[in-house]
Amino acid sequence: MLILAIVAAFVASLILTPLVRRFAFRIGAVDQPNYRKVHTAIMPRIGGLAIFGAFLVGYLLLRPEDSHSTGILIGASLIILTGFLDDMLEITAKAKIVGQLAAAIVVVMWGGLQIEFINLPFGGQLEFGYLSIPITIIWIIGITNAINLIDGLDGLAAGVSTIALISLSIMAVIMGNPFVVATAAILAASSFGFLFFNFHPAKIFMGDTGSLFLGFMISVLALLGFKNVAIISLIIPVIILGVPISDTFFAIVRRIRMKQKISAPDKSHLHHCLLRTGFSHKQSVLIIYGIAALFGLAAILFSQATVWGSVILVILLLLAIELLVELIGLAGANYRPLINLVRMIGR
Repeated sequence: MLILAIVAAFVASLILTPLVRRFAFRIGAVDQPNYRKVHTAIMPRIGGLAIFGAFLVGYLLLRPEDSHSTGILIGASLIILTGFLDDMLEITAKAKIVGQLAAAIVVVMWGGLQIEFINLPFGGQLEFGYLSIPITIIWIIGITNAINLIDGLDGLAAGVSTIALISLSIMAVIMGNPFVVATAAILAASSFGFLFFNFHPAKIFMGDTGSLFLGFMISVLALLGFKNVAIISLIIPVIILGVPISDTFFAIVRRIRMKQKISAPDKSHLHHCLLRTGFSHKQSVLIIYGIAALFGLAAILFSQATVWGSVILVILLLLAIELLVELIGLAGANYRPLINLVRMIGR
């Protein structure tokens, strides 16, 4: 039945996306090119409606059971509404945060999803108590916006999200969580179907309607799969989401170094840096797909490793990320502490 739901979601995405594209032009939900954007033509930008619709087709066909499901669907609907309003009216950043906060609160308070404690690797538990609610909300909003921030090239957010969802589904199989397996797989199929129209050269953008929805669902599914477990296992979703988390983290570092507002927009995200390095639009997207897939593979290896093996893997990942950041200038042109250290040692 799961296979049928996955196929139904994929086919529904292929059918719904052209319909949503025509609807977007009819209601004026289009993205105008400007100095910050890569595209040069007017593009429809509410493609997230097609992803959401396709997901509902597969989800309602299978009806996976979980105590959190009602809260998740209501929260997802609020996120879709927030993204749609932004794509239509370009609402303020504060209004977008209010919508995301409302969706997160629904999942936490109504759906009952909270990170209440983690098991420490050498015995004992770390109880979060009253902090469990704000920690959970911050995670959901943070990952939601991380996916939103990487939505800068044709097919980038859809592809990275699909890879992350497949990785989450595989990890959920290993950890024995059938609800996350089913929901992540259905959503991955919906996103993959949309990618046929969104890959370069794109015929439609997912807009905030899609990027906020995918980010929200990925953040929630990651929590469902890994909450209240060992601290080592809690790192797994962070590794799976390594691309959007790293891009967001170094965007903050970059803006602090440049003495800019953290929320200030710029053209120095990972995809912008790859384009400046000389890679084409399509090559940049495929490189980031490869990085996302490597993060997913690393998460699977991490889950099967010993404690010390996990520590070594994390250190190697951090060194690799830092080296890439310095080579392409993700944190700023003059940010090269690791390369300078290696040169100093070499002398």
